[in-house]
Amino acid sequence: MRRWLLLLLPAALAGCQVTPTTLPVAEPAPAAECRWLAGPGDSLARAVTALEAEGFLVRHTDAPLGLVSAERARNTIYHDHGVERLPRFGGFVLGGSGGHVASGVMLGIGGGIGPVTDEATRIERVSVVVGRQRVQVSRDIRIFDWRGELRESRSASDADFCRELRDAIEAVSAQEAP
Repeated sequence: MRRWLLLLLPAALAGCQVTPTTLPVAEPAPAAECRWLAGPGDSLARAVTALEAEGFLVRHTDAPLGLVSAERARNTIYHDHGVERLPRFGGFVLGGSGGHVASGVMLGIGGGIGPVTDEATRIERVSVVVGRQRVQVSRDIRIFDWRGELRESRSASDADFCRELRDAIEAVSAQEAP
């Protein structure tokens, strides 16, 4: 007789799910310097050349869309931003001598001290869209620890980077562009 109540419980709980009121937004918002009016010299080829000159590896281009995506990676140090790791206590010991085998428990405190636990890879991805009227730049940075786990991900379309990239694109001569 109470089984029908159990059947109603999932239906009642399903009504508790709420959809988000807003869509995700890049934080921080891209700087105004990451969008500019396209000039006569702005082209996809010049953007590719400028990115390669800055050390980026071009991963994808789509000429009809005017899109180029590139990335560069470098090793860095990641310190968990002050989050202390728990120390390791004790361990199990197995050994012996003279044909005898013994086992026991060892008590002690240890920790992961050394560069191995702090090594990380910083991957910087950039997308440039060169349209008829506008040029737009988007950049994000991701940091992966030595185990390959994502530790940090953020939008990095800041004014300084976009200004430097715009200057690099404008500095590419027509002979250098492929």
